[in-house]
Amino acid sequence: MELNFEIPNLTGKITIVTGANSGIGLETARAFAAHGATVVMACRNLEKAQSAASEIRNTNPKAKLDLLELDLASLESVRKFADDFSAKYDRLDILANNAGVMALPEHYKTADGFEMQFGTNHLGHFALTGFLLPLIKKTAAARVITVASMAHNMGKFDQDNLNAEKGYKKSSVYGLTKLSNLLFAYELQRKFENHNIDSIAVAAHPGWTATNLQQYMGVANFLNRFIAQTPPMGALPTIRAAVASNVNGGEYYGPKNWGGWRGPAVKVQSNASSHNETDAAALWVASEKLTGVNFNWET
Repeated sequence: MELNFEIPNLTGKITIVTGANSGIGLETARAFAAHGATVVMACRNLEKAQSAASEIRNTNPKAKLDLLELDLASLESVRKFADDFSAKYDRLDILANNAGVMALPEHYKTADGFEMQFGTNHLGHFALTGFLLPLIKKTAAARVITVASMAHNMGKFDQDNLNAEKGYKKSSVYGLTKLSNLLFAYELQRKFENHNIDSIAVAAHPGWTATNLQQYMGVANFLNRFIAQTPPMGALPTIRAAVASNVNGGEYYGPKNWGGWRGPAVKVQSNASSHNETDAAALWVASEKLTGVNFNWET
């Protein structure tokens, strides 16, 4: 594994990793735990989460892991997770918004009636961050990491079609969700700055990493074995964004080589659409309206 940054001692840090039961979420949780952090594994399926936790403990018996149920496709579940977490912990140093679904073959809906990819990948994490904001604000130098994708280049922002009411194309809808992740991360950073909050928002992408996320991607899924990098490598941009000392708010991290597909984690650039502040503001307003979650910026 090409580690080109230092992971500091994380003892005493409280972290959340959504989707920590597999793929880059599992590897992110493993790395945090290996360096002393308490890792809350936020997973929809607690049985799979328990299996993942056992895997981590096989090589790190002293790993501080806590399993809490989180279904990002249900705002009720997101609220309950945030309530349960806030009842147990009085700080949140790192929130890794990692979980997601990709290129679902049909127009499925979340429990709240949102298109499943948009509802899970963006709205679920938007609501989660909003519910946890009180703890983020009270924790010095907290970080919110949002995992995006090179697929953001396929996304087009249309505030009148966020839930794919005008027709469902699985790849373009996925692209919208990943563009939304970046619009959200950059807008969150601007809001942290505008409200003088000692936290930063950073984005990351894993390049082409072999995970079960590509199960509906046909040829891409087949090519995983030949082109994709391993989950430990794919997790490095997230880990660097979350813990490296020289990270600034509003930055974006991804693999260095093969046009962003593979390699060590470095600072990269997302496309112009992801930096459109008008779209970011519109997405934020729409997200608050759809979820009913309003961020409380008062100190």
